[in-house]
Amino acid sequence: MSANPPDDSSPSLTRRGFLQSALAAAATKTPAALADAAARAPEVAARPPAPQAPPRPVHLNINGKDHQLALEPRVTLLDALREYIGMTGAKKGCDRGQCGACTVLVNGRRINACLTLAVMHEGDKITTIEGIAKGDTLSPLQAAFIEHDAFQCGYCTPGQICSATACIDELRAGTASAVSADVRKAPPLTDDEIRERMSGNICRCGAYPNIVIAIRQVASTTA
Repeated sequence: MSANPPDDSSPSLTRRGFLQSALAAAATKTPAALADAAARAPEVAARPPAPQAPPRPVHLNINGKDHQLALEPRVTLLDALREYIGMTGAKKGCDRGQCGACTVLVNGRRINACLTLAVMHEGDKITTIEGIAKGDTLSPLQAAFIEHDAFQCGYCTPGQICSATACIDELRAGTASAVSADVRKAPPLTDDEIRERMSGNICRCGAYPNIVIAIRQVASTTA
């Protein structure tokens, strides 16, 4: 006995049919959605803008020179250096304290300039990469970076050198780090100590081995 022919009158659900039905259903809701959005528009437009804080006078001592500025209180130290004073050595990399390209020294300690406000540093002694050298004479650390090819593109180098300057001061002062075996003793000058202390500075070119060599050379000399 032959099989019965297929009944073309029975409905069948296909992928094309499902998508067409879904699009048709969405289209029927679009006018209502647009009307709802239009009704909410006046409410959103009526919200007042966020108030602007007026600029205030800020005195910053940078590389031994005083600067009198008028800054809105939310201006970061990094933006004050770059946009208001014109010192572009400190770089804006991630702008969230993760790459270390904006590292500067404040009272001898390294900080991320993108994470601190300029108004917080009245009276502090701020040192940027522009103040590391003595006139036309490079610091020993800058010379070591050149000697050992401790940079490639150079974008992170100002932050690396500022951070390394503080790193060497910490090692010479006997300050322990997270990898120091005994925090009661001055840590030895090892590559692990240098890597740990420099871990907040990222080099996307991957010049880390040469950076460690340059720092170790300078740190091993007499202060």
